[in-house]
Amino acid sequence: MADQPTKNKPMYYPWHHFVLFPAAVVLAGYGIRRYLNVAGNDDEISRLWFTIMLLAVVGLGVLIMLRQHYALALQDRLIRLEVRQRYFELTGKSLRAWEPQLQMSQILALRFAGDAELPTLVEAAAREKLSSKDIQARIQDFQFDHLRV
Repeated sequence: MADQPTKNKPMYYPWHHFVLFPAAVVLAGYGIRRYLNVAGNDDEISRLWFTIMLLAVVGLGVLIMLRQHYALALQDRLIRLEVRQRYFELTGKSLRAWEPQLQMSQILALRFAGDAELPTLVEAAAREKLSSKDIQARIQDFQFDHLRV
């Protein structure tokens, strides 16, 4: 037991955390500084630095918004686990037999189904290859998810 790690290591995406994000911060800072030095001039240099600054700030914003992508990917994993657990509690069987036939969009739609209809909807979604809209149209006891970002 003493040999087992007791702490999770933080997970980094090297291109994002160590290359793109620092480069975007440096480029945005430098672009803003250089543009402020030539702001007000109506020449090509001021327009060039404005363009560089604008592209760097937009790129930095995009990189920051990737955090939302990471959060949504995590929520998708949690929803998959939630639907697995609910299916097991309702049927006593594992959902893993059906999962290869289900797309993530179908699983996301199945989370809205009430307990009484979840097992039959899982089977119908897998067998009939229902779209997420078709699944939601068949739900009688709709359970909203107000916690999804």
